[in-house]
Amino acid sequence: MELELRHLRALCAIADAGSMGRAAARLGCSQQAMSTQLRRIELHFGEPLFERSTVGVRPTRYGVEVVARARDVLARAEAVGRRPAADAAPRPVLRLAATNSPILSGMVGRVRTELPDLTLTVSSVYASSQMVQLLERGGLDAAIGVDYPGLELRHSGAVEHRGIVTEPSFVALPAGHRLRHRAEVALADLAEDPWFLTPDDGAGWPGVFYAACEAAGFAPVVAHEFLGDRLQLLSMIAEGLGVSLVQATIRPIPSVIVKPLIGTPLWCRYLLAWRKETVAEEVVAALLGSASASYRDLIARAPHLQAWAARTSRGTFP
Repeated sequence: MELELRHLRALCAIADAGSMGRAAARLGCSQQAMSTQLRRIELHFGEPLFERSTVGVRPTRYGVEVVARARDVLARAEAVGRRPAADAAPRPVLRLAATNSPILSGMVGRVRTELPDLTLTVSSVYASSQMVQLLERGGLDAAIGVDYPGLELRHSGAVEHRGIVTEPSFVALPAGHRLRHRAEVALADLAEDPWFLTPDDGAGWPGVFYAACEAAGFAPVVAHEFLGDRLQLLSMIAEGLGVSLVQATIRPIPSVIVKPLIGTPLWCRYLLAWRKETVAEEVVAALLGSASASYRDLIARAPHLQAWAARTSRGTFP
């Protein structure tokens, strides 16, 4: 199959709609035709571009990259033959960075829809402290970072930040783990388990993890300092190689279970930071609104988080 613009439009429609049925309706075709087309496109790329579930679809890690490039190609194709007016102002550019935030893909699609005249570029930056440095120096305009209760992100007056959502940290266990039947797990009950741990993020991690373990009466055994693909991490957990704290909205693979921690000893806040002199207030509002909407979509696909919220009377958030 030769890849055509209509195939790229289909991928973008599916990513934006989060559902094969809604994407088909937008493009004026049947859901069956849309599903058949997606299978042919994925065959062309040689691997799945979307994860399917009972509540919809979302891009895989590779799918996020393909959809981003598809949007760029479509934008360039639409510009072919256009002659900008001599006095036309250049399109504004927003340079956005993000860590491994689950909010990002849904947020970017919404922002591009809401602000079609804005050119949005996205780069991966792991440490929130590095994001602050880039914002301070003018290397970025905005960033999606993290901080922790009592350790609010620090920066100069040239930068502002606002919270998107504060969520509890959950733990991912192999499906055959000895604590698999418990609704919630005590951190102390994992004292003998090896841990996967992500490196220093410049905002307080992993110090907050070690402090929580110390309060629970143990020093964790770190099996592997890990920074990489989420599916690779889950695959190693499924093999019984260790356990890991994970984002509450994570979608586990079949051989992994996700449990809340008793007393919710660890929390993480997602936040938007931006340079005051380069980002207009309406752009900030669009970024925050899109990020919140993206997070609500993630909640809808995370039954373990919904169950925890119901038990603790947290309701829905953000």
